[in-house]
Amino acid sequence: MTKYLYLFRGGDARRAEQSPEEMQAHMQKWGAWMNGLAEKGSLDSGLPLNGSGKVVSEGGSTVTDGPFAEGAEIVGGYLIVNADRLDEATEISKGCPIFEHNGTVEVREIMSMDM
Repeated sequence: MTKYLYLFRGGDARRAEQSPEEMQAHMQKWGAWMNGLAEKGSLDSGLPLNGSGKVVSEGGSTVTDGPFAEGAEIVGGYLIVNADRLDEATEISKGCPIFEHNGTVEVREIMSMDM
């Protein structure tokens, strides 16, 4: 099996409009989806990301607060899943609750660094 990275982008504007009850119900959908992936052996790992951080550039000589991207471009979390091929990993991603909030899932194969 190959490992694939899901990068979750966007969905923040819609989530900010939710009541606490709606937010909890939405998070339960995430939990159910991820538990289903784990039961099938597809889930490797993954977590949400804090909205703040640092951006290091220019060979490490510049450090700024960030990331400061458009809301739809901010990476809010990630999962690593196991699948036999990219088409399968893409199909698995279609069950993600982020689509309820107009977010996106970027699916990328994780390459080996074997030398």
